[in-house]
Amino acid sequence: MEHWSEQGLRYLKGVGPKLADKLQKLGLSSQRDLLFHLPLRYEDRTFITPVGSLQPGQRCQIEAEVLHAGVHFRRAGRSRRVLATKLADNSGVIAIRFFYFNASQQKLFEKGNRLRCFGEVRTAQGELEMIHPETELIDIDNPSALPQTLTPIYPTTEGLHQLSIKRILQQVIDKLKTDGIAEPLPQAWLDKNDFPDFKSAMLCLHSPQNKADSDLIAYNRHPAQYRFIVEELAAHRLALLERRRQIRRRKTPAIAPQRDMLEKLRQSLPFELTGAQRRVLDELMQDFAAGKPMIRLVQGDVGSGKTVVAALACLPVIESGYQAALMAPTEILAEQHYRNFQQWLEPLGVGVLNLMGADKGKKRSAKTDMIASGEAQVVIGTHALFQASVEFNRLGFIIFDEQHRFGVDQRLALQRKTRAGEMAHQLIMTATPIPRTLAMSIYADLDYSQIDELPPGRKPVTTSIVSEQQRASLIQRVAGSCAEGGQVYWVCTLIEESEALQCEAAELTYEALCQQLPQLAVGLVHGRMKPAQKEAAIAAFKQGETKILVATTVIEVGVDVPNASIMIIENPERLGLAQIHQLRGRVGRGVRESFCILLVKNSLGEAARTRLEIIRSTQDGFTIAAKDLEIRGAGEVLGTRQTGDMSFRIADLIRDQKWFPRVEALAKMMQLPEYANARAELLRNWIGERQDYTDVG
Repeated sequence: MEHWSEQGLRYLKGVGPKLADKLQKLGLSSQRDLLFHLPLRYEDRTFITPVGSLQPGQRCQIEAEVLHAGVHFRRAGRSRRVLATKLADNSGVIAIRFFYFNASQQKLFEKGNRLRCFGEVRTAQGELEMIHPETELIDIDNPSALPQTLTPIYPTTEGLHQLSIKRILQQVIDKLKTDGIAEPLPQAWLDKNDFPDFKSAMLCLHSPQNKADSDLIAYNRHPAQYRFIVEELAAHRLALLERRRQIRRRKTPAIAPQRDMLEKLRQSLPFELTGAQRRVLDELMQDFAAGKPMIRLVQGDVGSGKTVVAALACLPVIESGYQAALMAPTEILAEQHYRNFQQWLEPLGVGVLNLMGADKGKKRSAKTDMIASGEAQVVIGTHALFQASVEFNRLGFIIFDEQHRFGVDQRLALQRKTRAGEMAHQLIMTATPIPRTLAMSIYADLDYSQIDELPPGRKPVTTSIVSEQQRASLIQRVAGSCAEGGQVYWVCTLIEESEALQCEAAELTYEALCQQLPQLAVGLVHGRMKPAQKEAAIAAFKQGETKILVATTVIEVGVDVPNASIMIIENPERLGLAQIHQLRGRVGRGVRESFCILLVKNSLGEAARTRLEIIRSTQDGFTIAAKDLEIRGAGEVLGTRQTGDMSFRIADLIRDQKWFPRVEALAKMMQLPEYANARAELLRNWIGERQDYTDVG
């Protein structure tokens, strides 16, 4: 007989097709899913705040009497109705407004009714107001008691109110109380770690029973939270390890670790490889020789020389009769890689080709024919590479650059272009440094390498924070540097997540600099320009024809101009620290003394200035990344892999790093044969039907 937790949500009272669809948007399709839909946060509704004491920005609870209410119209049409009311207690008056409401809500606000409302206090037209507060009618003769503990607040979606999701959840909580659910963790392990059992931990998080529990939960210090943090992280680790096992079982192209062409390229390079580059290259050669699919992450700070290692690794693949593909997230970066690979590999007789989204018609057909025939031995491109119309002759090696910008589906789409039954070797490169302990946890399915040494001759970049008031003298400094033969990047950012507005800001700055420095050639590049225009602007800058390149953050990676020695970033507080560090890495590549100037508004806050001081004080990408992770969180810094593949219900990769050793120990134990059933239960609880970790193409 099917366990209650596996039953669909339609078995629950009050869940019809429409509500089931809304719950499905939250990824909830079974009663088990609903049970693991843990509170997003908790709110303190254990007391009433007098209206006269309310402050804008507070989330609080009031109890007041309806003075009057009415429905008004913002514009013509019934859809623009507003329910506007005034409530008062003996200390003051507050407005309550609903822009979406039904008849039962309207009935609550009859004159004389006493209501309890919880919401955020705002000011509008000089008066206090709440918009769409949670509202409860109070029986004056028999008022409901205030909660004695914190109130859980759940993730929700449009049209699904907290009261609705709590009413549905209560049914599942009641079933857990009476019928229970399988305990996925060994009791001996729980006892050893002083963690509660599954049932009591789950009940505590959904409905804390006393003030002591509430206080601990409020500060993320409750044993129930600890138990589920470790459990969830262990489940993700197990899923990644299972994915790794599946990958290692796949047939893979046999790459003979020949070094003839590799050594020829090394001899022809105008520089010596660093010790770190040689070490990582040896690790890649060992992977090829192992006879199992390589899936290796290579981390390296800006300018550490990851690209040449990738190019060298392609050569044994070519000598073994296979093709290599490199996928980059932007056309600018793909074009940069293409030019480098051409320069390094074509003298050795290797056919290098680029494929971009802008390639159309006959030009595209000619390129796809060369890929399908095998004439193109190394193919470099953007998302165009994994389109259905692109077929490889014998794909054996895939390189993903800045892989966190690609989703799982995109990576798998390219992987599926290998021969039937084969899995290509994968090299994943990133210049977003991640602390090793965190990387080992996030990328448990990958082998891990680090290029932790910069090539000799890389100049340190002096970073300074300059006020907008000093713009005129900064422009004169730019003019002086350019007069001496230098070149300058001028990067424009905007707080709005709008490419159009960022491009507009870059265009305005470009026009201003053209007027202020008429003696200098100024270039412009942004995301809305046609690929040919971007290529021409960057080519002119590389060749020294333009002295100043005004750009959006599109030049964060992929533009290498050794003569450029000044990087100016406007409004840097609007970027992450790692992104500023990436931009700074565009300079300091030549013989000139180099500078990064952070141009800030006069009103820059203390917190923003403190963040920028981190960039000013260090050039260690790993130190910067660690600080960035602390400030902004893993989702923003690490990108698609974490926010898409790894969406956590209770764990936080930064906050919970102290648990990593225990997570690793639990995952190792759960891999033992005697815990096979418990392991399946654990994965069902936290991973569910998501196949991102086990679908390897």
